Amino acid sequence: MTTQRDPQRDQFSGRDQESVVAGQFGPQAAAYVASAVHAQGEDLAQLAGLVAGKGYKTALDLGCGGGHVAFTVAPHVGRVTACDLSPDMLAAVAAEAGRRGLANIETRAGRANAVPVPDAQYCAVFSRYSAHHWPDLAAGLAEARRVVKPGGVAVFMDVVTPDHPLLDTFLQSVELLRDPSHVRNYSLAEWRVALGAAGFQVTGVTERRLRLEFGSWIARMNPPDSHVAAIRSLQGRMADAVTGHFAIEADGSFTLDTATLEAVPV
Repeated sequence: MTTQRDPQRDQFSGRDQESVVAGQFGPQAAAYVASAVHAQGEDLAQLAGLVAGKGYKTALDLGCGGGHVAFTVAPHVGRVTACDLSPDMLAAVAAEAGRRGLANIETRAGRANAVPVPDAQYCAVFSRYSAHHWPDLAAGLAEARRVVKPGGVAVFMDVVTPDHPLLDTFLQSVELLRDPSHVRNYSLAEWRVALGAAGFQVTGVTERRLRLEFGSWIARMNPPDSHVAAIRSLQGRMADAVTGHFAIEADGSFTLDTATLEAVPV
């Protein structure tokens, strides 16, 4: 019997998670540099306050995406390395840094779990809205621990999932329907355990809520119409506990939980 090949499946065969991430974000590089959700926020203001006046000579923006962490800390540190998988994203970050006159930002291609630098290179390591794409959170955090200097600092910012299984299942489902490079949003408890296992001590946690306007949230990843329809169907069919927690609006806009975790190497 002859087995029929699936052309749609074949086009994704042999792709690792990093390739999926790069394929998703490369074409959207300019959109992420310009994204208001990523370019603004109380977490960026908090980050600027954490580094201002500290005299850090080197900093790493791990999984830099549109480069907004690098742009935020560059005026306060000697040199910033913006590291990402996507060459298109790095090119967009370099262009925007040039436009802003931030000559102390350098770009470097690399994976979260394999930054191409020796040990203990950075006074500060930052990562924002990146870890939920990493194929192995533990490996990425271990790499952050490897490259941070003794006495340095690390700050991780990301969407966090509620501890309740129903809320968690909904969040992971809509994230994956929108973006196949999504791996997992972790809970605060999971973050604390993972950071401790990697050799960090958590010194501060700031929780926030982030409203996402549905149209622009979808446009940044441009998923198939069938996936958009599935997201809207889920939003309309879930229990009140879900619609209430995520404050799902008539047009599909909704609100997420985020956290900024400050840590030091131990």
